[in-house]
Amino acid sequence: MTTADRIHDSATKHVTGAARYTDDLPLPEGALHAYLGVSDVAHATLREIDLTDVRAAPGVVGILTAEDVPGLNDISPTGSGDEPVFPTDRIEFHGQPLFAVVAETRDQARRAAALAKVICDPLAHALDPLTAEAAGYPFVTPPLTLTRGDAEAALATAPRRIKGQMQVGGQDHMYLEGQIALAIPGEDDEVTVHSSTQHPSEVQQMVAQALGVPAHAVVVNVRRLGGGFGGKETQMNLFCVVAAMAAKTWNRPVKIRPDRDQDMTATGKRHDFVIDYEVGFDDQGRITAVEGDFRARCGFSADLSGPVTDRALFHADNAYFYPHVRLSSHPMKTNTVSNTAFRGFGGPQGVIAAERMIEEIAYATGQDPLDVRKANFYGCEGWNLTPYHQEVEDNILDRLVGELEQSCAYRARRQEILDYNRNSPVLRRGIALTPVKFGISFTATWYNQAGALVHVYKDGSIHLNHGGTEMGQGLNTKVAQVVADAFGVPLEQVRITATTTEKVPNTSATAASSGTDLNAMAALDAVRQIKERLAGFAAGKWGVAAEDVSFEAGQVRIGSEVLSFETLIKEAYLARIQLSAAGFYKTPKIHWDRNKGQGRPFYYFAYGAACSEVTIDTLTGEYRIERTDILHDVGRSLNPALDRGQVEGAFVQGMGWLTTEELWWDEAGRLRTHAPSTYKIPLASDRPRIFNVNLADWSENREPTIRRSKAVGEPPFMLGISVLEALSMAVASVANYRECPRLDTPATPERILMAVSRLRG
Repeated sequence: MTTADRIHDSATKHVTGAARYTDDLPLPEGALHAYLGVSDVAHATLREIDLTDVRAAPGVVGILTAEDVPGLNDISPTGSGDEPVFPTDRIEFHGQPLFAVVAETRDQARRAAALAKVICDPLAHALDPLTAEAAGYPFVTPPLTLTRGDAEAALATAPRRIKGQMQVGGQDHMYLEGQIALAIPGEDDEVTVHSSTQHPSEVQQMVAQALGVPAHAVVVNVRRLGGGFGGKETQMNLFCVVAAMAAKTWNRPVKIRPDRDQDMTATGKRHDFVIDYEVGFDDQGRITAVEGDFRARCGFSADLSGPVTDRALFHADNAYFYPHVRLSSHPMKTNTVSNTAFRGFGGPQGVIAAERMIEEIAYATGQDPLDVRKANFYGCEGWNLTPYHQEVEDNILDRLVGELEQSCAYRARRQEILDYNRNSPVLRRGIALTPVKFGISFTATWYNQAGALVHVYKDGSIHLNHGGTEMGQGLNTKVAQVVADAFGVPLEQVRITATTTEKVPNTSATAASSGTDLNAMAALDAVRQIKERLAGFAAGKWGVAAEDVSFEAGQVRIGSEVLSFETLIKEAYLARIQLSAAGFYKTPKIHWDRNKGQGRPFYYFAYGAACSEVTIDTLTGEYRIERTDILHDVGRSLNPALDRGQVEGAFVQGMGWLTTEELWWDEAGRLRTHAPSTYKIPLASDRPRIFNVNLADWSENREPTIRRSKAVGEPPFMLGISVLEALSMAVASVANYRECPRLDTPATPERILMAVSRLRG
């Protein structure tokens, strides 16, 4: 078995229950538990919090409020200063944490938190971006506009024009492991935090500034996450800060773990968008101009809404060239929880806008949507410049889409469906083949760096640590594979250890699909340093050139001499050769000028395509996904089994976002879909009846990434759009495909039924 064939390093532990998460850590003697007290109004002036009954409740040790924050009362990840640990004078959303109770048991803390009396003066609130805009609410972060050419003039002279609006719903992360933190006080100002976070260095920074201590006093440890999807990039900060404050206040270990309801109401989601679009095109369906305005429900604070709404614009072209274009973001403040990172990071909301415009053109011109897509692909007639002025240099869309079109028999199946729908009064079918082009890199250029630490012990065993976090995606397995292959040793010889700020400093979040790209390259750099020292030592001792020293199959070939890896390491140790190295990597070529709206924010693009077939019941709106075929580009795969699993999971999660996962606030601003009983993620029974997933094994990255691989975490999420487009075709059939149904998302059975009723008149 080669390392590329290896299963996830924790797979057996996951299914047997042996994998240890933060909640599985044995609590130290004297540990306390914290729980949050939250607001029951959406917007108000805060007058007083009467905590008398809370203090008198059984087991309560103490309470933390804004007055108890010893340092900076702010956990905003971008330094915007608008996200307090606990508020002082203004309540901004229903469910906002106002204080924390610390008690001997979790149950005591939870019960006591409900006894507070919050005295406040209610204010008018705005829950969605359109209402907020009408009420004069501000942007939470400066908006962005991308332009190329003259969109207004080109629209004015376009042979045909369509204007529309699309509402795109949000999404809860619904990770299996909720938010959690365990803080253990140390000597002087030291504290150690065990947490389920995607960004240990940011937690370190937030805890340090809230405690008013240097970063070196705070250690953050992460063994693994039970899912993150972006929901643990910034949202873990609050829980870690509260646990650390309590631990230092009472000099006892403190653990905080909200229940699922509080987790869902107090933490951010995928951003909802209201997208206004206008597209000009000719009679053949070729786009001549596009204008788009992207209004987002951002919540009460900036969080990561700036880069999220930026990335929505970056992907509003998806796979298509717009000769003239103007795209603008409107990141609206609302009286809801602050929305945050989610797999795709705004990209899906941009891609879906592109696909809606293609769909509109197809119905307007009476064409197969796939033909309209192909006519507007990047690469046609030399069209390669994006709205942000980056050239698309690695385009493989024609080949990839063409291969999927043939392998899934798209044309024949579409004709069969058209024939079926003509003769089926109740059940209607639809099919759609949609592409994705997704840019890879953090658009905040400074995040595109990583470090790693590699030790080789004198028995030949290897210790590996890097700055990424393992959240089920197989990052640790891939990085360990790279190290093992570089040293030419079995994978079992490499031990990868928990992510910790003690070993690799100033790490970036494990996000933007860049975990392997960055951390594997950093680890490879560390291995290179050690191998160069070993080769120099071996060359000197055995009298050969350094280039005549090679590492393979657990052995080291030194000219004509062959030693085991372990033997060479022992010899090198005795000769006092350094067997440890810190590696580093930064992504080349990328740059971005936000003020100009121009640059190269992405190192490369990843591509994919999916074809989905659905059946709807026009009397009830219910539907099922009959079949999905996927061909996805991961470059030269480091581990096909892991990559295929990521594609499958991303598709199902994307399908859930667009079909079943509905967030709903009532008029009082209360999130009503706040538990698995009221929020429906896809079940195993919701997956396509036939599900064919293949990797484009002929592809390799043009850029010198780790073994010419490509990122896989986020790009396939957008493949779920094929399901929405197929549903749209099935709905459109009731009016003989004369009109685009304009389905908003999620396309629940209720929305499907209403769309059918509207088209039938």
